[in-house]
Amino acid sequence: MDLAGAGLVAILGLILVKEAGLPIPVPGDLVVIGAGVAASQGRFDPPTALIGIVMASIVGGAIQYALIRSVARPTLLRILRRFTSSERLDNQTERFRRGGARSVALARSTPGVRIVAIAASGLAAVPPVAFVLGLAFGNALFIAAHFGLGFVLGEPIVRIVGAALGPLAVAGIVLALIGLVGWWAISRRRRRRGSMLEMASAWADACCPACLALAVADRR
Repeated sequence: MDLAGAGLVAILGLILVKEAGLPIPVPGDLVVIGAGVAASQGRFDPPTALIGIVMASIVGGAIQYALIRSVARPTLLRILRRFTSSERLDNQTERFRRGGARSVALARSTPGVRIVAIAASGLAAVPPVAFVLGLAFGNALFIAAHFGLGFVLGEPIVRIVGAALGPLAVAGIVLALIGLVGWWAISRRRRRRGSMLEMASAWADACCPACLALAVADRR
């Protein structure tokens, strides 16, 4: 195997383990864009690289889905029920489940929401066939867009995205802190519309990624 082939295998392995749920601190989007850049430079065969990345993402996603539906489900449910009621969680998961492949595909092709779409699918017990179909369509759409971006725009897009990651992370932390301070100030002015514990639970629920993903399905 030559160096280019080894590089592609490394990319596929990284995508697979990230989609399986391992918290590797490497942005998957940037990896896919970088693969597109490499393909534009002739290091990878574009169709082979694109299809390989999509397949690796599907296999990894299926692994995470299987874990969430089995051994990890009780623990995750126990954590979520600290932030939201069982009734609300059941209602949200039921709507996500009824959406089937469409809900999964839409969530997996939406930036931000896609990160927790697999966990939400597992919690909602979306049928395996519907999940795989939605996962395949959503992943293919999202990955093809990012791969194409890297392929068309080349190396400058990697530098732009990479340079933006640091400031965006800092901005996200600052905005979260501002939101926390604002929530605290507003909650102090509220009369007895609800207890502090209830308001704290509502704020925590709003900050819970899995609950946000299920909330998206709840609007459909």
